[in-house]
Amino acid sequence: MQVNPTAPSPRIEPDEIKIFVYDYDPVHVNIKELKNVPDCFPFINTSTTSWINVEGLRKSDVELICNQYGIHYLIMEDILSVGQRPKMDDIDGILFCLMNMLYFNVEQSCVEIEQISIVLGKNFVISFQEDNKKDVFNPLRERLKVNSSKVRQNGADFLFYSMIDMVVDNYFLVMEKLGEKIETLEEDIVKNSDNRSLSNINQLRKEMIILKRSVAPVRDMINGILRSENPLIEERTEKYFKDVYDHIVQANDLAENYRDMMMNLHDLYLSNVNLKMNEVMKVMAVVTCLLAPATVIGGIFGMNFESIPLLHNKWGFFISVGLMLCIPLVMIKMFRKRGWF
Repeated sequence: MQVNPTAPSPRIEPDEIKIFVYDYDPVHVNIKELKNVPDCFPFINTSTTSWINVEGLRKSDVELICNQYGIHYLIMEDILSVGQRPKMDDIDGILFCLMNMLYFNVEQSCVEIEQISIVLGKNFVISFQEDNKKDVFNPLRERLKVNSSKVRQNGADFLFYSMIDMVVDNYFLVMEKLGEKIETLEEDIVKNSDNRSLSNINQLRKEMIILKRSVAPVRDMINGILRSENPLIEERTEKYFKDVYDHIVQANDLAENYRDMMMNLHDLYLSNVNLKMNEVMKVMAVVTCLLAPATVIGGIFGMNFESIPLLHNKWGFFISVGLMLCIPLVMIKMFRKRGWF
């Protein structure tokens, strides 16, 4: 992960990019796939609303788009950066949001991150992402094809809200998967606490750290949008952003609960390990106590004295062995009576 946000991006640029444009109004929608960056320039300052989705980030292409659409250089740097904290900026009349889309990889059973940058301008929204395989916007694309959908009936600010809302809603799907993993891990720890359980706890804790880092800053981001008073956000759309704010607060609380559950799982693992160790020590202590009479009797009759009772008695050996057996049996009965095992 990049530590210095001002350092050059270590991103490997793709050989080609894909640009999808959804240009629409309440009556018509025009969907295009563009091969060249200049082909998206005609959608500037149109009466319709345009969503320009750029898949694959190349510095030259991002600079060209940003310069043409009047996007500030600082925003362009954030778009090209790697490992950025979710944030929002309001510069020169452009509203910018950077978020992490979360994707749960079922095969590897881990959370993956896809950084997305969303720029809101007058009658246009531009989104920049690297990999469309982790895209969460397919439902939005389907809504844009329906004339009666709210997205089609509203402007670019509602499209901007819809994209952020889908990213936030997807957090709950990922957290649901993590919740299932936590429940499964808890059952495994109760049944059998071993080194594998500890490894799973540590791995799941890392996933929770990724989740927390992605979810927690979004709360401040949404709050910043609500407080920005940018004219691009119409008053009728503010209530939708307040709804997203409520969702991200709920997601943040859920992430906190999961973190507490992970701490409890770690404590449960340590308790089970200590319990197993206590059981082992208990068995060893009982065995040691049961062998103590035999050790004492053997030691007494093994002393080098000339006169020892039963030394020359033909039943002496059997009597000593009998004592070695009977005394532990009596001890076992006493231990059970006291509830020691």
